[in-house]
Amino acid sequence: MQVPSAERRELIEVFTGLRPAQFRRLVQAVKHRGGRAPDRYRLGRPWALSLEDRVLLIAVNYRTNLTMRQLVPLFGVSSAAAHRIIDQHSPFLALARTRRHPTADDVVIVDGPLVPTQDRSVAAPSKNYQHSANLQILIDAHTRIVLAVGRPVPGNRNGCQAFSESGIDIVCGDAIVLADSAYRGTGVLIPHRRRPGQESLDWQQDDNRSHRRVRARVEHAISRMKNWKILHARRRRGLAAYWAASGIARMHNLALAD
Repeated sequence: MQVPSAERRELIEVFTGLRPAQFRRLVQAVKHRGGRAPDRYRLGRPWALSLEDRVLLIAVNYRTNLTMRQLVPLFGVSSAAAHRIIDQHSPFLALARTRRHPTADDVVIVDGPLVPTQDRSVAAPSKNYQHSANLQILIDAHTRIVLAVGRPVPGNRNGCQAFSESGIDIVCGDAIVLADSAYRGTGVLIPHRRRPGQESLDWQQDDNRSHRRVRARVEHAISRMKNWKILHARRRRGLAAYWAASGIARMHNLALAD
């Protein structure tokens, strides 16, 4: 059986959503952050796969959410090697912190999708009828680039709690933040609420309509990220859901860059 390899250019876009040139930039970033081969003068087993194939293995894991029993035969490595690759390299794929903090002239949008996970330490029964973690996603309203992914919080937290507990509020800086009604009381811009027994004024309806059009951009970004099946059912523990979502966000940004 022919195993997947980054040398087969037609597989790169299938599993990463990136063109070969964009994939090479991703590999270089991983290498720069510590994914290079072990020093031959130091103790330790060498990697069974090249750096390009290790990045591709993680992308296949994110895209398909195959179990290790299914993933291992595809790349011809042992289960221990596959676990080691995913554990050690997932943080290298994660979204890098932006050097430029949003300013008062910027407009950002935040939303919190629920990611089902079996790790009960970061999950709770949620409105999607599963144990899920809430992952706050922050995007730039103009470029639609994902700026940050918040640390996972239990899925039974509302938007107000998740906004601060995930740390995403700090990343927003001084920017104008748009969000839905779940973020009431956080100081972000939310739609006008209609009081019981009263009708919304015409100008409030116009504002809400404009707000929905802009805020839909974060929902579109999350929808594209959820093409990666791992965000439908995360099996690994700890911060694995965060690393997966952050790595997917990085590939999403690279695909939008050109």
